[in-house]
Amino acid sequence: MRRSAVTAVMATSVLLFAAGCSSGSNDPPGSPERRGPASASSAAQSPPSTGGSGGSGALPPAKGSVTVAGEVATGLASPWGLAPLPDGDLLTTSRDEGTITRIDAESGRKTVIGSVSGVAPGGEGGLMGLALSPSYASDHMVYAYFTTESDNRIARMLYDEKKPTGQQLGAPDTVFRGIPKGFIHNGGRIAFGPDKMLYAGTGETGDTGLAQDKKSLGGKILRMTPDGEPAHGNPEADSVVYSYGHRNVQGLAWDAEKRLWAAEFGQDTYDELNLIEPGKNYGWPEAEGKAGKEGFVDPVAQWNTDEASPSGIAWAEGSIWMAGLKGERLWRIPLDGAETLDHPQPFLEGDYGRLRTVVAAGGDKLWLVTSETDRRGSPEEGDDRILDLRVK
Repeated sequence: MRRSAVTAVMATSVLLFAAGCSSGSNDPPGSPERRGPASASSAAQSPPSTGGSGGSGALPPAKGSVTVAGEVATGLASPWGLAPLPDGDLLTTSRDEGTITRIDAESGRKTVIGSVSGVAPGGEGGLMGLALSPSYASDHMVYAYFTTESDNRIARMLYDEKKPTGQQLGAPDTVFRGIPKGFIHNGGRIAFGPDKMLYAGTGETGDTGLAQDKKSLGGKILRMTPDGEPAHGNPEADSVVYSYGHRNVQGLAWDAEKRLWAAEFGQDTYDELNLIEPGKNYGWPEAEGKAGKEGFVDPVAQWNTDEASPSGIAWAEGSIWMAGLKGERLWRIPLDGAETLDHPQPFLEGDYGRLRTVVAAGGDKLWLVTSETDRRGSPEEGDDRILDLRVK
């Protein structure tokens, strides 16, 4: 693994963006695609909680609702990451085209602001996760996770919003490299946490042994500074590895108590929603779903793989909201502290096809990104969209 740390100007103002971040210390919160056959077994969901475990404020209703308020944009090709800008517009990545597009949230007008050099799309790899610097208001840095010919890496780019046309993104400045790449299981989600540190979900590329190898960056959740260095408070001071034993993490979100949640793809039996704690082992490939094995952390909720294949997640209105690819539905998981309040509840079943990314937009509002281009096989045939949702 090689890292190149580049100094950036960091201001004291903090932007709340895609992962629902809030300001905090540099200590970690909570400290002391699948491709393949799916099982025919029925869904096994988490049972209702028998009591609270540290939550605060009013609990969400056991059963909620989703209303589609409108379509923010249509005609998108292989959209993957999504990041709200301070003025309410959105940035989204095209996995297969290697571009970043700005979307006017009022009119839906799309403007390609630049291509990201070095992106090598293929299989489940390409230009994926997207996040804004915690100091975006002053440094205008956009972070992206992408696949190259040799690895997966994270780079940041200066976004010149004042430039009227053409390439408004600066050259990628790599802050972290050496994440294993594969045709499958490249992970790809990045987000800044409440502690202003950068988190990344990675996959084990189909090489299952990487998930249990703490020296490998595959099958992990990583935590680093905005410059790509190991963050203070990590389980090992010289490592960015925050948790391990993951198969393919594509969902990261924090709740109101700054607990980190992650969704990951199972293989043939169970997909998972996990509550992440530093240094813990989440089992893959020795455990899939609630195995009850010593030394491994069981998921808080699990799904039959036909009903989920989870990608992005968001926290809003007291619940985790989880986008399902193969499951073609949006899952709501109401929380009572660190436990489920009731059974997960599905919405939009089959209405919009595969669902890739969900982002909290404040209050009861979510943005939801579809992923039908995968089904059709080429960006030219894609007509993916971003939906404006109201939830409770």
